[in-house]
Amino acid sequence: MKSKVLMLFVVAASLLTPVPFFAHHGDAGRYEENVIVMTGTVVEVQLVDPHSIIVLDIPNEKGQQVRWQAEMGGRNALAKNFGWTKNTLKFGDKITITGRRVKSGAPYINLTEKANIVMTDSGKELFRTNNYELPAAAPRK
Repeated sequence: MKSKVLMLFVVAASLLTPVPFFAHHGDAGRYEENVIVMTGTVVEVQLVDPHSIIVLDIPNEKGQQVRWQAEMGGRNALAKNFGWTKNTLKFGDKITITGRRVKSGAPYINLTEKANIVMTDSGKELFRTNNYELPAAAPRK
């Protein structure tokens, strides 16, 4: 009987103990260290937790539109820290983003570090990470 109680305790304790694989994922090595600056048109905004996504059409070197995804922090953090609502960005808005591109070359950019978002026409800054610095010679797209 004691062994069954001990076994039950061990199982219960292991289920209640945080395990690293339940933790939030890191992005070490996934994104380039240098930032890039790109200007595009908002197609969709997904304000959700844990990561919000902005879908943008950004022209490539040949002028062809490429559909990009920009990953940000979650809806609650954006609302609390920057006053974002479902109306902050709308379809057709032109924005300039600074962030770190995924190393695979896919049209995906991280806006959780070294990043900002600016309304292209007005210059109004909508978002800026604490560690944002204007890139000295970042390529502009």
